[in-house]
Amino acid sequence: MEIRRDDTVIVLSGKDKGKKGKVMKADPKGGKVVVSGVNVASKHRKPRTQQEEGGIIKMETPIYACKVQVVCPKCGKATRVGHSVKDGKSVRVCKKCGAEL
Repeated sequence: MEIRRDDTVIVLSGKDKGKKGKVMKADPKGGKVVVSGVNVASKHRKPRTQQEEGGIIKMETPIYACKVQVVCPKCGKATRVGHSVKDGKSVRVCKKCGAEL
């Protein structure tokens, strides 16, 4: 999976198509990511103590990583991720402009 935490991504399909957001959590084993402001669900929460508040809470739920694409910080376009070796380390690069991600 080419998407990591703190990457800016754009949603390619589904009800949130076209939305941009920052990846808050990535799950490579499950192939899913949690993106801020995307795939928001309502969760009904009951207060467990007297100090805790109950009610309806909005929270982001995971979305498949194949439905999002990384946005290059330099050119600002959705791009595929390539790899190159720089100073003996493998780095991710933008396929459109060649900038390091």
